[in-house]
Amino acid sequence: MNLPLSLDPERIVDVAVEAARQGDETLAGVLDQISAAVYLTDADGVVTHFNRACADFAGRQPEARQDRWCVTWRLYTDDGVFLPHELCPMAVAIREGRKVRGVRATAERPDGTRVDFLPHPTPIFDVEGQLTGAVNLLVDVRDARYHDYLRSQSARCRRLASSVGDVRTADILHAMASDYEEQARQAERPN
Repeated sequence: MNLPLSLDPERIVDVAVEAARQGDETLAGVLDQISAAVYLTDADGVVTHFNRACADFAGRQPEARQDRWCVTWRLYTDDGVFLPHELCPMAVAIREGRKVRGVRATAERPDGTRVDFLPHPTPIFDVEGQLTGAVNLLVDVRDARYHDYLRSQSARCRRLASSVGDVRTADILHAMASDYEEQARQAERPN
């Protein structure tokens, strides 16, 4: 089973979270099947697991049990300002116990190349509600599969809008479609 990025990024995160809850053996197998960059941390933000796509994305071999908060070499905000790892979206997600969405960042690899991406850090809680770690999906916004996903979501919203009789619902769906289209335009801009 290869989980394509055209699958909803939230679904990929859900699959990784569920695998983490099932234990290391299940987690390793699932991570190997995800074609997108995914890594996990413990509750202190220490990287515990990552997949091959994650190492390829980062341009370096992450160090499990040594790297903290992030697998990238250096991080920058969307405006090009250096972003210390302890302030990165994954650190925010763990410290605040909430998903972080809608943030765009730039990863710098050790060879100096940079890649714009959207992080999807998501805390993992046990059955008692205690934070046990977090999973992060790193979506390379230059990836054509991501652009296809955004376009398909826009088209889906427009189809739904044309099939509903309620004007307010149709307006909301059209606004969602426009948002997906804007995200696609933003994703396609050059680095």
